[in-house]
Amino acid sequence: MIDMAVKCRMMNIDSTNHGCGNSWTGVEGLTWRQGWRRLASGCLVLSLASARLAAAESETTTSGHTLEFVEALTPGLREITIPTLDISEQREKQVVIARGLSDLRNGHANTILMDDGRTLHVVWTEGHGGVVRFLSSSLDGGLSWSDPREDLPSNWPDHANCPAFYRLAGPDGDARLAVFVNRGPQGYLMYRAISDDDGETWSPFAPVLGEGSELPLGAGEDPAPTVMPFTAVVSGDDDRKLLGVTNLRRPGGGESRTNVVAQSYSHDGGESWSDWQIVLDLGDPFGPCEPELIRSPDGSQLTMLVRENRRSFNSWIMHSEDEGRTWSLPRQAPAALSMDRHQHRFTEDGRLIVVGRDTAAGSPTRRHFVAWVGSYEDLVTGGEGLYRIKLLHAHHGQVEYPSLEILPDETLVATNSLVYRPGENYSVVSTRFTLQETDRIFQETIRKTMDLGEETE
Repeated sequence: MIDMAVKCRMMNIDSTNHGCGNSWTGVEGLTWRQGWRRLASGCLVLSLASARLAAAESETTTSGHTLEFVEALTPGLREITIPTLDISEQREKQVVIARGLSDLRNGHANTILMDDGRTLHVVWTEGHGGVVRFLSSSLDGGLSWSDPREDLPSNWPDHANCPAFYRLAGPDGDARLAVFVNRGPQGYLMYRAISDDDGETWSPFAPVLGEGSELPLGAGEDPAPTVMPFTAVVSGDDDRKLLGVTNLRRPGGGESRTNVVAQSYSHDGGESWSDWQIVLDLGDPFGPCEPELIRSPDGSQLTMLVRENRRSFNSWIMHSEDEGRTWSLPRQAPAALSMDRHQHRFTEDGRLIVVGRDTAAGSPTRRHFVAWVGSYEDLVTGGEGLYRIKLLHAHHGQVEYPSLEILPDETLVATNSLVYRPGENYSVVSTRFTLQETDRIFQETIRKTMDLGEETE
């Protein structure tokens, strides 16, 4: 574990009392006593407006990173040296959930697996980043799916952009389903619809409230528009304490459309959320976004995997030893882990699977749906992992954002929207595989490589 003084140095901030006190000093000697807000956790976070002021006066970004650090950033390893397996032609493993039509592009599907290990729900949009119009269910682990429901609340199509499914414990401790989006009648805010009966019925979408406020989260003075809904939510010290992360438009970014990564805490099971805290701002022209949170197997550490829109750089990795109160300096992920919208699951043997849209420069599977197979330790040490898998092939354009579930029998169900067949519009498609199957392909790939090497000697 890292002590508080080291954690503060990681963020280029010194704490005069090595704790969450009331006097924090930036690297240029600026003491920020105004604008800090104490969370229920006891930790202090800087408001967006104060972060902007502090950054302007101390030559740091709004996340506290020095401009000297940002200017010294260099791309990570751009070459992928681990094998990439290909199961994208195994049509017998693939299920078309919703086929694209000439006048219908299915977009941004997101799934959730229920506690029975068989029931899955999937929600998706009409169009790229479009309105939330479709929700279907499977009772057999994703082998077959219902027709899209026609009884969703009437205001769902008034809300849009990349719906994200979560199962959260409410204030009463009972679990409920939640779907988050970030565009609606009140603008670029966070909106939520909930189900208290495992998806049988759903509420209308409504703005997510700020903690201790009657205003929506982020709707106060000097707001920063949300670009995505919560892209990851994890439980903290108890099931009703949650940490959610997403990306916002960079404060003061003007027309550059660059992003910052921000986080928020909920202490009532997701009913309300604390003010946004910017944790990664690398300035223009960097565009970190769509963070994923991965908890270490022993539960003591969180890792954040972050997409980077500046394509000359790989994705970013940061770590936290204190439930997100502080984060390590960002570092470049290997090219093998450079994806858009990382999603992860652990298998029973402890291995880590991460799926996403491949963005690695020079990758033969770039823009297609891929999986990375490795270990949590690889995230910590910078390891490249064991192998990658091409899951689905995009016949035009690129795949959109993924989902990944793991069934009780260790079958992985990976879902995405893409042009599944030439000439079609975007469909929602899942593919099924196990690591036992891909390990055999991997071993055969290694054997063939060794045989070829012997022949050329």
